[in-house]
Amino acid sequence: MNLEKLKLNIISSGLWAGLAFAVFFLILWEWGPVFFEIPPYIIPSASSVFIEFTRAIETEKLFWHAGITFLETIAGFVIGSLLGMSVGYILGVSPKAEFVFSPYILALQIAPKVAFAPLFVLWFGFTVYPKILVAVLIVFFPIMVNVLGAIRTVDPDMINLARTFNASRWQIFKMIEFRDAMPPLFSGLRIGSTLAIIGVVVGEMVGGSIGLGAILVFAEGAGNTALAFVSIIMLTIVGIIVYGAVILLERRVLHYLPRSEYNGI
Repeated sequence: MNLEKLKLNIISSGLWAGLAFAVFFLILWEWGPVFFEIPPYIIPSASSVFIEFTRAIETEKLFWHAGITFLETIAGFVIGSLLGMSVGYILGVSPKAEFVFSPYILALQIAPKVAFAPLFVLWFGFTVYPKILVAVLIVFFPIMVNVLGAIRTVDPDMINLARTFNASRWQIFKMIEFRDAMPPLFSGLRIGSTLAIIGVVVGEMVGGSIGLGAILVFAEGAGNTALAFVSIIMLTIVGIIVYGAVILLERRVLHYLPRSEYNGI
């Protein structure tokens, strides 16, 4: 009982500390630029950003653009995750496949992803596909590496034991490899969820008239720093939502593990 009270006290103190820091940050943001004589076109005050936020909801269709960015992020994240899991598993169970394909995958990872965005725009035009493809490229590699490492570290004695009981390849995958790969997979999914939004924004900034990235480019061209701040804040919120969804899924799937084993937050 005392342990439960201690946990509640820690959570309560953390919430109050977080709230106090948020209030302090807002006060500093509101009055700091005035005190240090920073022009509004460099750092606008918090109140001016809030006013611009309310204006953008009506005039710039802010929530509609945020929804487009959110859907593109989800699509890029899901497709990139599935590709990363599939390729990571194939390379993990087949050293020959890893030897053949790993140089090309490494070259694809080393190449700057931003450079692909204009190429995708040339191929697919000003559609949602270039944004999704850039996100797929960015999400793919960390998940593939995590799954590959997880499959390679599966206890071979467990696999040999399963084979002595005439277990099929599907049974070995479902009962041993899949279970052991879950914690590293979700570590990769966490990383991928934060990177997916970056890929989408790059695609929207390079070629597109919809999405928060397009609003950010418009704000830059118009010299509207407050609108740029609004776009960045909305992008952060979208990223937090996607990351939070991964955390919730992780807790449901890995409920059988202590939090310390899968870095639960």
